[in-house]
Amino acid sequence: MHRTAALALVTAALAGPALAQDADESVSGTLVLYTSQPDQDAQQTVDAFNEVYPDVDVEWVRDGTTQMMARLRAEFEAGQPQPDVLLIADTVTMESLERDGRLMAYPDADVSAYDDGLMDPEGYYFSTKLITTGIVYNEAAEMVPESYADLLEPAAENNIVMPSPLESGAATIHMVSLTGLPDLGWDYYEGLAEQGAIAQGGNGGTYQAVAGGQALYGFVVDFLALRNIQDGAPVGFVFPEEGVSAVTEPVAILETAQNVEAAQAFVDFLLSEQGQELAARQGYLPAHPDVAAPDYFPDRSGIEVITFDPAEALANDAENKERFAETFGG
Repeated sequence: MHRTAALALVTAALAGPALAQDADESVSGTLVLYTSQPDQDAQQTVDAFNEVYPDVDVEWVRDGTTQMMARLRAEFEAGQPQPDVLLIADTVTMESLERDGRLMAYPDADVSAYDDGLMDPEGYYFSTKLITTGIVYNEAAEMVPESYADLLEPAAENNIVMPSPLESGAATIHMVSLTGLPDLGWDYYEGLAEQGAIAQGGNGGTYQAVAGGQALYGFVVDFLALRNIQDGAPVGFVFPEEGVSAVTEPVAILETAQNVEAAQAFVDFLLSEQGQELAARQGYLPAHPDVAAPDYFPDRSGIEVITFDPAEALANDAENKERFAETFGG
């Protein structure tokens, strides 16, 4: 478990004047955070929170969402859940926790600036950013796709890779989003299988396969491609005309939280413009519509996010994954 008592220099550089605000010493005590953020992002987030709430001692644990949920469910089984607050990858996982009565509603959270579709209507969890999935392509590709349908063209045959929903939360959301579109649906995934698409592992492996030339096209989360493009990687990234799926890294307070006041303050910080500016400086598309994205993203008006019902996705999760495995031989 990580303990944070002072600001890291890297966070000060990331935060900058835009994140400066008066410290609030009215909130104190220990706050336990479980998160699936990358280590560096998690430390930066905690340090920036401590800039505003210096008397809160944050203890945080980081792991992938699947591993984190296994740990948390074991704690539930033992009757000893540890975290006050969760910051994990996707709303479907949060929906399962809400269904099981594991989350505490926070109806007073200020979400007035946000798209209603990004927030749980009953205030149990709150989206903090948009991590979209689009198409990455190798610059050697003769065809530059504009739509998902373009990957069914002969030019893409035997040259498509993608993360598997059996292993990746973002890939699960992508599957649910695309199969929910009338013009794509499961016919599209069956078409990809007929094209010889390979589905395995996570986003990192997919990106490396395309960047390394083992495949020409792939589905991948936006920041992974866009950040590497800034460093000269031989790839391009497309936000397809049908839209993009998105995981939204929601935050939620546990029903068993020991420090509810600090947990609410953590939610407030992430949803504030200061918290959203930090997300942008970390290289993500903020969920707040008035906070500018990193300059290597296209204009927000040109990014169409495909919406889906997390509760329905949860109800159909096993069936969807079984169908995917049958389609791709997973």
